[in-house]
Amino acid sequence: MKWSFRKRTAKPRAHQPDGVPSVVEASGTRSVAIDTGGGALLGSVLTGDSATAIQLPPEAFVPPAHVPAPPGLDNLPARPALFVGRARELERLDAALASQGQAVVQAVHGLGGIGKSALAAHWAATRPHGHTPLRWITADSAAAVQQGLADLATALQPALARALTAQELAERAAQWLATHTGWLIVLDNVNDPADIAALTARARGGRFLITSRLATAWTHATTVVRLDILTPAESLALFTRITTAQHPGRDLDGATELCEELGHLPLAIEQAAAYLAQNPLTTPRTYLHFLARHPADMYRHTAATTPTEHTIARTWNITLHRITTLQPHAAHLLRTLAWYAPDHIPTTLTGPADPPTRDAALGLLAAYSMITPDAPTGTVAVHRLVQALTRTPDPHDPHRTPELVDQARQQATTNLHTALPDTWSTPATWPTWRTLLPHIDAFTEHTTLDTDTTTTAYILNKTGLFLDNQGQPGRTITYLQRAHVDYLRVLGEDHPDTLTSRNNLAYAYRSVGDLGRAIPLFERTLTDRTRVLGEDHPDTLTSRNNLAYAYRSVGDLGRAIPLFERTLTDRTRVLGEDHPSTLTSRNNLAGAYESVGDLGRAIPLFERTLTDRTRVLGEDHPSTLASRNNLAYAYESVGDLGRAIPLFEQTLTDRTRVLGEDHPDTLTSRNNLAGAYESAGDLGRAIPLYEQTLTDAERVLGQEHPITVTVRGNLTAAIAEREGRAKPS
Repeated sequence: MKWSFRKRTAKPRAHQPDGVPSVVEASGTRSVAIDTGGGALLGSVLTGDSATAIQLPPEAFVPPAHVPAPPGLDNLPARPALFVGRARELERLDAALASQGQAVVQAVHGLGGIGKSALAAHWAATRPHGHTPLRWITADSAAAVQQGLADLATALQPALARALTAQELAERAAQWLATHTGWLIVLDNVNDPADIAALTARARGGRFLITSRLATAWTHATTVVRLDILTPAESLALFTRITTAQHPGRDLDGATELCEELGHLPLAIEQAAAYLAQNPLTTPRTYLHFLARHPADMYRHTAATTPTEHTIARTWNITLHRITTLQPHAAHLLRTLAWYAPDHIPTTLTGPADPPTRDAALGLLAAYSMITPDAPTGTVAVHRLVQALTRTPDPHDPHRTPELVDQARQQATTNLHTALPDTWSTPATWPTWRTLLPHIDAFTEHTTLDTDTTTTAYILNKTGLFLDNQGQPGRTITYLQRAHVDYLRVLGEDHPDTLTSRNNLAYAYRSVGDLGRAIPLFERTLTDRTRVLGEDHPDTLTSRNNLAYAYRSVGDLGRAIPLFERTLTDRTRVLGEDHPSTLTSRNNLAGAYESVGDLGRAIPLFERTLTDRTRVLGEDHPSTLASRNNLAYAYESVGDLGRAIPLFEQTLTDRTRVLGEDHPDTLTSRNNLAGAYESAGDLGRAIPLYEQTLTDAERVLGQEHPITVTVRGNLTAAIAEREGRAKPS
């Protein structure tokens, strides 16, 4: 909006006393005629229907350049009584606003509730910037800017308010700013840069300090300050000072966790602290409980003395309304992103929209500080409290109705499903899995069993298998248990996907050594798959193989070996000799023969399997590397260390290269090579390798993982052997 006066030629008026300016209103028009005594008139023409005359004192019409700033012109809001942190941002404002030369435009931007207005008020009221007068203008709309300027004109010359419209007063104030220096104007909460563009371009003799949720509109500003959350120490200090102001020594148990849950956002900290200050019997831990059980109410309500517009829900509702008006898809996207982890969200999780629509939505959300893009990684971040509020349904909020929140959850589910790699065992897919895993974890935490679908179960099942491959059995079981419950509820006991999930859960139990739960589950799955799918179905054959492996794990080779032999025969007949599952059966049968000491049958079978896996799968396939490890172990078992040690060394080198240093298979190879060195009597190489492997296994897998326990036992035995050698005979 632009404010301007129009000049008109003076016309004689009857009965006009000399030196007394007047306003004459004629029928059909409203003519404001300001006579300065020299025949020059300033005024504007507006519509009207009556003729009246208003007399004003002559001093009311001194040119704006000659109007001084009277005492008491400052109108800063009361600065925050409790202000913590922000030292770096205050110093940046000091440096920029102290600069000499052309007018300075400072922009402080950030998420709603981050403390932009508090920072501006604190800086303007307490820092030695030397500017006067200090005026605060709410600038969230063009009308608000006009009103703020009109208020300035009225404060400068109160008599003008009786004769001029708000638009005319605003123009008068703009003229005053354009012809004076040394002032500081805070333009608070700018939503549209166009609302202030004419003013900042025209008034060049003072300083503007802008606060806004917009992040990308301030290229013309000399300095842009992005305001972020408080540090944990700062948020706890703010929370503590508010809650204990009237009740010193009160119970603050849970305060640190509450500040963390609120994402160290100043407005959220203040809202919670004000609530607790009003309710001295409520502890921070109780508030956390309320927040978990009744989130919509807690985000919406605050202390009785706090204005409702200062709540988290109301603050962000205003922003969401504007975003929805500009681009509805952006609001839906924000609700979708709310189901993931707050940081490093890849664009693969932003949904099926075409790239231009997606990029426009992301750009709009970033412009209003609702997300933070990270260009180098191609990811975005969302404040955790924005997420928590956005995924909390509230029938009173048009942007968070239960229907909209449910749609967003379903979209988040679909996005994850689409982004999942086809397999979990191929190393090339692991970077993608590791990128998605924090978001799958968060999605699982934020959703509940009653909203899970078969798509959810599929995500959980595949994620569990990836975690098992990475040596994280505890998390594996958590995911696979929930997936199995989902499949049972949605598909029923006999559905093939339900049977597969039961097989996978049994496998996870076996991985942690819980064979008491694994074997009955394997037996039941084999029985049901045989009944539902038939004896020759590949899934039935897989169940038979897995049950045989579980029998072997408990030392029941009398049942394991016949089952392995039958499975290998059937897989060869049904799938063919070169099928990966057939090769797995041959490898497992060789391992069973080795377990009973029948190395005469085990070694040729291991050798054939290695040859075939190399030919069919390639030298670097994890299964090929497993075959090489197994053959080396068999050579060691017959005392052929000349062939065993080089094969163990090669396998360790290749597993490190292909799988990484911390993969469970790599740790296994390192343990096995140390064992071969020990078998050769080379404790000087064996013990350091055991020690390194134990350190890494404890770090990666945990103290109680089966690999960790095995390595620890091997190291203890090797050290005992070394000490035994050192004793005199």
